Amino acid sequence: MSQIKVILLLGSNIGDTKKNIDDAIGFLEDSIGEITAQSKILYTRPVEFVSCNIFCNIALSINTHFSPIVLLKKIKNIEKLMGRALDSGFYREYRDRIIDIDIVRYGNLNFSSKSLEVPHKKHIEERAFSKELLNSLKISEKHRL
Repeated sequence: MSQIKVILLLGSNIGDTKKNIDDAIGFLEDSIGEITAQSKILYTRPVEFVSCNIFCNIALSINTHFSPIVLLKKIKNIEKLMGRALDSGFYREYRDRIIDIDIVRYGNLNFSSKSLEVPHKKHIEERAFSKELLNSLKISEKHRL
C-alpha cells in the first residue's frame, strides 16, 4: 500500500507540555508511520478560549498508509491513551488539554465528513501560530532533502 504524506499539528497546555508532545510523537511513530520532518517548538497563549496555561506546539510531517478516517481513529486513541478522554467536539468549546493532535493536510485530498475536514482551514488560513509552525515545517523538510 502506498504512503501518504500527512501534516499534523500537536499541542499541549496541561502538565509537562514538552514531555506530552515528545510522548505523542513516540506514539505516532509507533502506530501511524515514519515522521519525516518536524517544525520548531512554539509556545503560545490559547486561541479561541481563555486559560492561564501556555501551549507547547509542533507540526509534523508523517508518512502513513491509513485512510483519513482510520488515521483520525488512531489519533483519538493516542489522545485517550495520554489522558484526554473527550475532545472539544463533545464540549462544543475549547478547553485545556494534555494533548491535541489535528490532521492539517492529508496529501492533496480535500475531504469533509461529520468528524473530519481536511485540509484544516483554521490552521492553514486563520491561526498565526499554525502558519508559523507550518512555515517552519516547510523549512525543515527542505533541509532534509
